[in-house]
Amino acid sequence: MIVTISFDVEHDCPPYLSTVRGMKEGLPAILELLAEKRIKATFFFTAEMAKRFPELVRRVVDEGHELGSHNYSHERLDKLGFDEGKKVIEKSLNVLRQYGEVVSFRAPNLQFPDYYYRVLEANGVLVDSSKATYKGYREGVRFFGNVLEVPASVTSSVIRLPWRIQRIIHGRLSEPRVYFAHPWEFVPMQGERIRWDCRFNTGGKALELLSRLIDHYKRQNAQFLLMREYYEKYGKA
Repeated sequence: MIVTISFDVEHDCPPYLSTVRGMKEGLPAILELLAEKRIKATFFFTAEMAKRFPELVRRVVDEGHELGSHNYSHERLDKLGFDEGKKVIEKSLNVLRQYGEVVSFRAPNLQFPDYYYRVLEANGVLVDSSKATYKGYREGVRFFGNVLEVPASVTSSVIRLPWRIQRIIHGRLSEPRVYFAHPWEFVPMQGERIRWDCRFNTGGKALELLSRLIDHYKRQNAQFLLMREYYEKYGKA
């Protein structure tokens, strides 16, 4: 069984908020939990957050996690012209590669027109995780040119559902099981004026449920993979 835990590291709940409580409180709590569980994860940073919180980027890298790109400042690529989209992808990679190797990418809002695969390939990105099976992508893990697509399995709020509901969903997922969440989900969002699905079970409850998810798969002797490790596993001969 193959599982990936990943995080989209951005400002709080875009486009509703512009605060950074997730960076100041949520991300450190996530890192502490992962250290306790001895699990490595992939962190897709926006370059903007990396520039504002360089100590957190360094901590992610120093603790053995993978650093990936989540674009420059959470720009939606399906809303940009190709030249502008290409520019922000390259700009994000230039910033993030000051902190370590970056060979993985995830587009904001999991909106990724296929013509950007050639931009990723030209810039040394090996693995993308911008498609989502829950959004209708049915191709599985496959190559687009020289870029391996590893789709997300479920939306981030799934890991905050009551466990009795979660475990039914987990049992029905095909492999690899790719989960993602955001640092802002691990701070209390119940008082914010955002969508209900972005508020429920945030804060400490989200951390508790993430811990339970990890334990669930550890009991099954699951293999936890970083995004970059898929390239070697599924790589072309």
